[in-house]
Amino acid sequence: MKLRRLPALFLPLFLAFLPARPLPAAEARVAVAANFLQPARALAAAFHETSGHELRLSHASTGMLYAQIRHGAPFEVFLAADQARPRRLIREGLAVPGSLFVYALGRLVLWNPATDAFEDGERYLRGMSFERLAIANPDTAPYGRAARETLERLGLWDRLRPRLVIGNSIAQTFQFVATANAGAGLVAASQLRGSKRREGSLWPVPETYHRPIAQAAVLLTRGRNNPAARDFLTFLQGSRARGIIERWGYGTEKN
Repeated sequence: MKLRRLPALFLPLFLAFLPARPLPAAEARVAVAANFLQPARALAAAFHETSGHELRLSHASTGMLYAQIRHGAPFEVFLAADQARPRRLIREGLAVPGSLFVYALGRLVLWNPATDAFEDGERYLRGMSFERLAIANPDTAPYGRAARETLERLGLWDRLRPRLVIGNSIAQTFQFVATANAGAGLVAASQLRGSKRREGSLWPVPETYHRPIAQAAVLLTRGRNNPAARDFLTFLQGSRARGIIERWGYGTEKN
């Protein structure tokens, strides 16, 4: 018995019912601000589950990552802890215009691992009953900038400067406090969500005490043609990603 050839008219309809071949998975290199590393790991796992793409995460302070990108580091996505540096990268031709958006709103807290260290954070800072206070570098880390603005708002910056321990990033700042190299620290609220050391004395710094910590994402020019990089930024703006980000103690901007 001979097989009859399908008329050319029916060929497109026949092909439409064939199973689609899945697109091959890709990989993107993502530069992540130190405060956001743990949420980024959770987001990378969820993104892989939905897309098959892989993310390679590298973390440091926003200022250090910005410098690395300018010097040719092969990142394709930048999750910064501010908006200023992603905007600079766009002006410098290293990031894609129109790709910037705020993915998280950071929150600053004063933390001491001792449960009875203080009840009133402002009074604790004014009393200066600690030998060392840890903050991130205000020149390179947006959480450090917010810490400085908070201390200036309270009129304590000059008085406390001799007692400050400066971390290269907010991650190092948290470690200074966790390892008792500082009596207390102004750290990211999200760090306590991801730490086994959740106990202690905690004061959420009023958001009016510093400029907003609006953390921006941007597609770098190296990732312009990488589907994993583009798809991750789309995923980051969706409801599933926002839910993960909020569970880690950040705010988000609703679309």
